[in-house]
Amino acid sequence: MSLYNMVASTNENTVIAEYIPEYSPSGSYQSESQLEQEFIRLLQTQGYEYLKIHNEASLLTNLRKQLEVLNSYSFSDTEWNWFFQKCVSGANDGIIEKTRRIQTDHVQVLKKDDGSTKNIYHIDKKNIHNNRLQVINQYEESEGTHGTRYDVTILVNGLPLVHARIEASRGRDSGSVQPDQSVSTGKLLGSQRSV
Repeated sequence: MSLYNMVASTNENTVIAEYIPEYSPSGSYQSESQLEQEFIRLLQTQGYEYLKIHNEASLLTNLRKQLEVLNSYSFSDTEWNWFFQKCVSGANDGIIEKTRRIQTDHVQVLKKDDGSTKNIYHIDKKNIHNNRLQVINQYEESEGTHGTRYDVTILVNGLPLVHARIEASRGRDSGSVQPDQSVSTGKLLGSQRSV
């Protein structure tokens, strides 16, 4: 059975998309690993890019690359270090300041090497399709109050904004994917404490 989903509607036009749902009853137990892989596969079918990132150095490299692509700008190493410390991780910022930075102050001012300034977007809220969606899994963080491994993490422009915990079923119903609310107070981009 086909469904038609409304994509956009104005007084003059309506845009719809045909959606043909995939139905595949498992009928059998799925492990957490299988659920995790299926969740990632579903995200990929929706345009998320899967990355094999398991450490902070790779995550930071990806963040820099994604912000450079979004802003059509290449940071010098000095500029990137300053921008990351002041406008992304904010070592002295708490959860409220970091959340505000993503939700309302998503445009930060970069002080360039030549003394001029440039607006750098964390997220493009006017043209949301300019944002890059990525998914990683089994990211390990050893910093913070305790070591943590995140089942699945969704990145928006390289920023880790959603952690999902995968839980296999304990009975007849299928497993579940839930936001992970036990986020570590570790160092990961300095943003783990904020989102």
